[in-house]
Amino acid sequence: MACATRWASVLGACVLIAGGCSAPKPDLTSPQITVAPYSAEKGEVLWAVVPLRNESGTSACNPLDVSDKLVAAAEEVRGVRCLPLNRTMEAMRALKMTSINGPSGAAALAAALGADGVLMGSITAYDPYTPTIGLSIALFARSGAMTGSAKVSGGVNTRELSASVTEQPQSPGPLREGLVATVSEHLDGKNHQVQLDVRSYAIGRHNQGDAMGWRRYLASMPLFTEFASSFAVSRVIQQEWIRLGTAALANRTAAVEQPE
Repeated sequence: MACATRWASVLGACVLIAGGCSAPKPDLTSPQITVAPYSAEKGEVLWAVVPLRNESGTSACNPLDVSDKLVAAAEEVRGVRCLPLNRTMEAMRALKMTSINGPSGAAALAAALGADGVLMGSITAYDPYTPTIGLSIALFARSGAMTGSAKVSGGVNTRELSASVTEQPQSPGPLREGLVATVSEHLDGKNHQVQLDVRSYAIGRHNQGDAMGWRRYLASMPLFTEFASSFAVSRVIQQEWIRLGTAALANRTAAVEQPE
């Protein structure tokens, strides 16, 4: 009887220990979200990213990898969709474009893809050991786009053409204000402001139980490039808020000053 009681006690203790050792569920934190200023009446605007040029002076940089991260960063913006990089490259091959220089090329590519905007630029610095990366990007907008309304020509919604780059390209037409935003950033991982920005970006994007915590984004060049791409895209969106806000204010002022 005493032996049975002893084994029951041992079994109960094991159950309590097993229950007490169950890992608590981690607290989840929402990461920072970038919101676009475009109207959602006609759906999200559609961007295309042209493969970035490697002007860093080092072959250690793979511009297609960085371009892919720029696509991912644009996709994370609320109110913006971004075509896969392969889709854009396929369209460029169909149009016999090896590179894009200036508004006319951006307009032709945007028309072929049914995109509202084209993001293009170059990698100006790249050091995977610091880490350091420089990005210079520009956003071009099509005529009638980037205000939340899709351009419709001949009764065809251009967004539907984004599913296939083999469609006949539409007439590019003039760009609305052409170049609408430019960003040039040199992000050095040793810079304390950059480290603060990395820490803010990492919130909600890593396991808080990790030994390195947010500093893992400084220990991995792919992760640091992910941060840098998101940072650059968020700067583009900031400029778009200013551009569209200024335009709305000018229109409102003109309406008030217009004589009856």
